Amino acid sequence: MQRILVVNGHEYYQHSKGNLNMTLFNKIVHLLSPNYEVQTTTLQDGFNKDEEQDKMKWANVVIYQTPIYNYSVPALFKKYIDKTHEHSVYFYGNTKDYGLGGGLLTDKSYMFSTTWNAPSNAFNDSDQFFEGRKVDDVLFPLYLSHKYAGMEGLETFSCFNVKKNPDIDLYLDSLKNHLGQYFMI
Repeated sequence: MQRILVVNGHEYYQHSKGNLNMTLFNKIVHLLSPNYEVQTTTLQDGFNKDEEQDKMKWANVVIYQTPIYNYSVPALFKKYIDKTHEHSVYFYGNTKDYGLGGGLLTDKSYMFSTTWNAPSNAFNDSDQFFEGRKVDDVLFPLYLSHKYAGMEGLETFSCFNVKKNPDIDLYLDSLKNHLGQYFMI
């Protein structure tokens, strides 16, 4: 049976309490649990680096549910990546070409599920705020961390305009459809 680790990357702030993030996180777990072994981590509750590295080794797929704060993940989530991906005999081998072929997690995949206050049209063309860049372009440093470890990226899922014009039913339906591309749900 395939094993999936689902990480809730939300960091609490008074202006961002994490209700939508928790709803999406719970939906992911609910959809996958009947057919897969699922473990979870909620960063706001604290985490142990060694336990998280063991979970990463255990999992076939890691799904990160996270809001985007200031065009990146919350500081707590960045700390999680820094700690779990620090140079370790579990994640990295030797390579002559920097970052290529030395990762030891080549049998694993990862997915980002993100929430943005930005509207989707801010990513559409060069006249918009992101100057034609896509979500994956903004998250590129996170992809490199996983590539260095040898992991394969799955398509990112994103919800947009989550504060000014939220549509929870649409987000949940879209998430289910997105996960259905990769998993039996």
